[in-house]
Amino acid sequence: MKKWFVVLILGAAQFVMVLDGTVMNVSISTVVADLDSSVTAMQAAITFYTLTMAAFMLLGAKLGDVWGRRRALVIGSIIYAIGSGTTAIAPNMAVLFLGWSIIEGLGAVLVIPAVAALIADNYEGRDRITAFAVIGAVTGAAVAAGPLIGGFMTTYLSWRYVFAAEVVIMIIVVIFARRIGEKSQRRSIRIDPLSVILSAFGLIGVVFGMLQSKVWGWVVPLYSPVVNGVEIAPLGISLSAWFIVLGLVLLALFFRRQRGLVDKGREPLVHVELLSIRRLRSGLSVLGAQYAITAGLFFMVPVYLQMTLGFDALQTGIKIFPLSISLILFSIVGTRLSTRWSPRRIVVVAQWILVASAVVLLSAVDPELSGWAFGTGMFCAGAALGLLASQLGNVNMSSVTEKDTSEVGGLQGVFQNLGSSLGTALIGSFLIGALATTFASGLAESSLPDDVKATVSTATAGGVDIIPAADVQKIATEAGLSEDQGNELTQVYVTSQLESLRIAFFGLIALALLSLLASRGIPNEVPLPKAEEAESPKAAT
Repeated sequence: MKKWFVVLILGAAQFVMVLDGTVMNVSISTVVADLDSSVTAMQAAITFYTLTMAAFMLLGAKLGDVWGRRRALVIGSIIYAIGSGTTAIAPNMAVLFLGWSIIEGLGAVLVIPAVAALIADNYEGRDRITAFAVIGAVTGAAVAAGPLIGGFMTTYLSWRYVFAAEVVIMIIVVIFARRIGEKSQRRSIRIDPLSVILSAFGLIGVVFGMLQSKVWGWVVPLYSPVVNGVEIAPLGISLSAWFIVLGLVLLALFFRRQRGLVDKGREPLVHVELLSIRRLRSGLSVLGAQYAITAGLFFMVPVYLQMTLGFDALQTGIKIFPLSISLILFSIVGTRLSTRWSPRRIVVVAQWILVASAVVLLSAVDPELSGWAFGTGMFCAGAALGLLASQLGNVNMSSVTEKDTSEVGGLQGVFQNLGSSLGTALIGSFLIGALATTFASGLAESSLPDDVKATVSTATAGGVDIIPAADVQKIATEAGLSEDQGNELTQVYVTSQLESLRIAFFGLIALALLSLLASRGIPNEVPLPKAEEAESPKAAT
């Protein structure tokens, strides 16, 4: 136990980092009701929680080099605890956004790179492989436990108690952090502010553009913002497209800035030449895709279960349980398989299982999501994600020498959280955007009178919100519709939600197939840590 005490403490911190998102996903309807908000606002909060981490993760990793990784872990844990406490007492969505999406996110940018780097500092050889596998299993456990913990607490107590408990856990991490060893020395370096600005605003631009595409449209303007009676759509192109393009330009300038700093002999925010290492590039890309698929799945399924079928948080957690339990189970299986199979074989098999499970889930979509195929698809999806979690941490960290582990820890955090942000924004946009389209189509084909259709069309001109299907009848009655007309409108809305769920599952299939392209550089042998005299990043391909 003494040998594995470090991974136990670091695992506790990792558990909290992952738990947050899954708890909030199964509590969407309750939080929306408690804070008098909307699903769209919750999607933004969930997206910006991970986006804050992605935008500032490289800065967090660099601060770990300056302050020392253990001190970064302690400071990050304290900030995270403050954010959790703020979230626990949030009276409205603005305070929840501040505490959860911003303050917790800023704490996590220090904790996540420090966890990866301190594992590398404290374990070597096979022990390091095992330690990273344990962290992968802890991640799986958090994903598995999150829906059940969040569901139980939200249903019988309050979602706020989860965040209060996180404060306690992070205090424990701070108390025992002094027993964690640290090999690396602090570095006296100057952090380049322009690099931080370019990377942060570049990532925010891309993800915010995707997030708003459901309202503004991808390229052709849909429901553009209006200022002083003027629709904002520069040159007739959606603002979403402009935000994405601006973000990509800023990221290109960020990469150019990093290379320029290296040429001048200055310390960059991240050595972008590390991405020339094929194994690392592939590992990070697959990691990002894994988190995008997980986040997308954990957003769209709970939304449908709660807003269409009226499930409470605990029922939602139980419905997701097949994925949760298989994820943690196959995180362990993947560790055992690594003694017989190469990482590439495990990763590719997992990716094909993920594709197949997404197809099964698409075929299983019915009004109640009650068939055996849905449970099977969720279980297989969890198995695939668990196998990936068991491999990618060690593949990435073993791609570089010890001096670069902090930077790679930061890159891992960026890809994890950027993947989660993109998954929630992209799949959420598919879901909500498709809802508006299918609802408009269903309304036009319905037998409702033309004046009723015109009234409903006017009311939904700015987009269709996701609301509980049971509320449609009440809204229809308040709008002056008869009971029969309200029933028909409810049926149109429920059918639209079902069709939008199918489209979102198809988006998951596309993401899973795209991730296969990134796995070519995963090694065919068990990756062990590089020696300090190993090839330089520029030479490694």
